[in-house]
Amino acid sequence: MSPKKNNIKAFFKAMPKNIFSGFVVSLIALPLGLGLAMASDAPPIAGIISAVIGGVIVSILGGSHVTIAGPGNGLVGVILIAITALGLESAYIAIVFSGILLILLGFFRMGTLADFFPSSAIQGMLAAIGLIILGKQFHIMLAHRIKRNDTLDYLIEIPFSVNDALHYENKGLIFAALAGVISLSIMLFYSKLRNKYLQLIPAPMWIVILSIGFSYYFELVLHEQNPISKEYMITGIPTIQHIISDIPVPNFSKVSTLSFWGSVLALTLIASIESLLSIKAVDKLDPEKRRSNVNKDLKALGLATVGSGFLGGLNVVTVIARSSVNVNNGATNRSANFFHALFLVLFIVLFSTQLTRIPLPALMAILVYTGYKLASPNVITKIFSIGKEQLVIFFITLIVTLKVGLITGIVAGVIATFIIHIIISKSFGLFIRNVLKPNVLMYKEENTNNYYVSVKHFCSFLNYFRLKHRLDVIPENQDVIVDFSLCEFVDHTVMENMYSYQELFNKRDGHFDVIGLDMHDTKSKHPFALRRLLPVPNLIKNSLTRRQTIMETLSKDYDLVYNVKKQKQVNFLNNFLFFNTKSISHIYNEISYRDKTICLFDIEFSEGEFIAKEVIHATMLHINLKNNIPEFTLDREGFLEKMYAFAGFKDIPFEDHADFSKRFYLLGDNEEAIRDFFSNDLIHFFESNPYYHVESNGKAILIFAKERLASIKEIKALLDFGKRLKDVILLIKA
Repeated sequence: MSPKKNNIKAFFKAMPKNIFSGFVVSLIALPLGLGLAMASDAPPIAGIISAVIGGVIVSILGGSHVTIAGPGNGLVGVILIAITALGLESAYIAIVFSGILLILLGFFRMGTLADFFPSSAIQGMLAAIGLIILGKQFHIMLAHRIKRNDTLDYLIEIPFSVNDALHYENKGLIFAALAGVISLSIMLFYSKLRNKYLQLIPAPMWIVILSIGFSYYFELVLHEQNPISKEYMITGIPTIQHIISDIPVPNFSKVSTLSFWGSVLALTLIASIESLLSIKAVDKLDPEKRRSNVNKDLKALGLATVGSGFLGGLNVVTVIARSSVNVNNGATNRSANFFHALFLVLFIVLFSTQLTRIPLPALMAILVYTGYKLASPNVITKIFSIGKEQLVIFFITLIVTLKVGLITGIVAGVIATFIIHIIISKSFGLFIRNVLKPNVLMYKEENTNNYYVSVKHFCSFLNYFRLKHRLDVIPENQDVIVDFSLCEFVDHTVMENMYSYQELFNKRDGHFDVIGLDMHDTKSKHPFALRRLLPVPNLIKNSLTRRQTIMETLSKDYDLVYNVKKQKQVNFLNNFLFFNTKSISHIYNEISYRDKTICLFDIEFSEGEFIAKEVIHATMLHINLKNNIPEFTLDREGFLEKMYAFAGFKDIPFEDHADFSKRFYLLGDNEEAIRDFFSNDLIHFFESNPYYHVESNGKAILIFAKERLASIKEIKALLDFGKRLKDVILLIKA
């Protein structure tokens, strides 16, 4: 069969998973689209229009694989300013022109644009956007409308709005504020509930469901009107017929004004940066580790933005939160983006009247949470841990963005970074002499077939694109050595990207090694810290926690080896299905047999990226087998697993073991080999022991009970389970 026919067959085979994933993403996109549009002072339907247009066009013409397109969080402040300055109809034309510029950026291969911005400056810009969103929407979340000229004024007014909300006497305002507070609580605490059944419905959709249910409760049960004040209810969700009839008439009257082109440039800058960063982040999550064609994606996003602007929608960008959900629900190609758009159309056709039952404060709570995630104190803590100078860059970008504007803010961040680099390196000439010189040499070594990359002079955000261009042509399953020994200065942006390459190559069975930094000085222990060529040793002794002390004692009692240190080398976990869409940070608190056949450890990994990133700590056990076994995943069967059957995930039943088939959910591609492997003894073992998630990658077994750290009692039980399971498997293979 030809590769083309194989691809078509694989596409249709994966379609159920992509339809399922598109449906889940649409549940998030619906309330977010409405909320983002209203936060931008645009009609609520504008957010849905941009999501639908983006989903259709980008899924057909885009260059990425599992991303979702639609209205973006980062553009709320810019669109709000554009609509305020130009009026709604002229703002739509500004959106059209920004789409044209995006298309041109794609044609001129400007997909590397994001590489020219320092990481800390980008973080500062995003934090400023978060504060803009949070500052304006927090008051509406508490049913308190105010008008201020400055974002800082909105933030300063927050305590006064809280005080006013505590003293409301109007019943309609009290219920409106309660809707906002309860919705914010759902957004804050929902991710902490690691319940697979609750997680079937995303937090924003729970807010929609509960809001509509609340409205019907008063109408049908109490026979009363919704107590929430009408001025704080969503209004004006049009039908498809009205959307078509109300397509805005293009207004080009402001095209010749400075404010118009300022808005166009701001929209284009933020849309391109947000999209490029999101595409880069989602590529890390792609289980197949495919690289997106960012220039092709820019052209598709630009074309979608042009269409969206003419039809009364917002800018179309690649969105990280919805893309992360898409990957985590099994999406494999761009069709999931298309189906998410299709489901949004169905929602508007079938339920447009129901959406008007959603309180405005409830939707604003979703945006307040989004703003908080962008400007979270954790962001500041992380940047401070990288280096104090990064915090200075962050705050300069943040403050200038808030006080002046987004373009000025990011420019200020770039200038501040350059000045700080000169101060730290104590050499202005280092940058001036070498900024235009080629500083990267790459060749393939004859004896080892390693790709050797030598970087000299300096490597920072100013010239990182040269190094990136070289690294991007190397297949990820090869061995790469990047040598910085001739490089006098390496900045935070470069170090962060080197770490990303290491993760990418390790997951693709390659090896990415960074050398030559032993003689470089850094003011921080963080792996992303800025480096300069000066040796300064830094040794810190850490004490054990109570749990670690008990684990150390347990290891001695059982004659096991205990290692408390964080270990970044986790290649032995790369081929497990569980980690395909997750990013492993490190393992620690390792308890292992002396021959390393059985190893228990705590692990830190994350789901999603950017503002959708959730960091999880868990305890797992790894069994290294001498013989090859089939690849499979075994879980306790429940309602969720039965639902997976509709998405194309087929359970493997055993007719002679009805109890096992009823209680356990067994997945794997090689059904015949799995049936041969699951002997009577192995099936009886699983039937007579506690439930664990058990997974084989063909050479090893991974076992864990919950996505959390285990207690000492649970650690003992897991070690015992793993030892006995290994003995059963060895008997089978004997």
